[in-house]
Amino acid sequence: MNWILKTFNELTIDELYALLQLRVEVFVVEQNCPYKEIDNNDQVAVHLMGYQSGCLIAYSRLFKPGEYYDEASIGRVIVKKDFRTYGYGAQLIEQSIKHLEELAPHATIKIQAQHYLHHFYESFGFQIISEIYEEDGIPHIDMIKTSHQLEKEVNTPHANS
Repeated sequence: MNWILKTFNELTIDELYALLQLRVEVFVVEQNCPYKEIDNNDQVAVHLMGYQSGCLIAYSRLFKPGEYYDEASIGRVIVKKDFRTYGYGAQLIEQSIKHLEELAPHATIKIQAQHYLHHFYESFGFQIISEIYEEDGIPHIDMIKTSHQLEKEVNTPHANS
């Protein structure tokens, strides 16, 4: 997997098109969830893209503290459907945490997770901090990972790697 990290202004037109296409393909079409995918937050995010054989198959957007939440944040976590059984989701979260630690050392990370994925995120040290709530018709929860957990995880390879 080839990982590329870019700000919005560093993205090429083809990269922007590919990441928006992947997000719509999964979050809008596959999950049958019409919502405002283009939300004016991409301009401040740092975009983490995972390529295999020239094809974008994994993506997340990263925010430093104060850009989306008070905490640092990982959002739009996505792996292309045909590639979900190969551990790329774990690699994507590991890369996202690693790059956020570089962008915002010792920051707490907050995520808004689809509820059915909470065990996956807990395996990376995220803890549930909210009740289940509906977001665009899908059950979600808020989770955080503290900087103390970050230091421990960055120095200990994840079991699913």
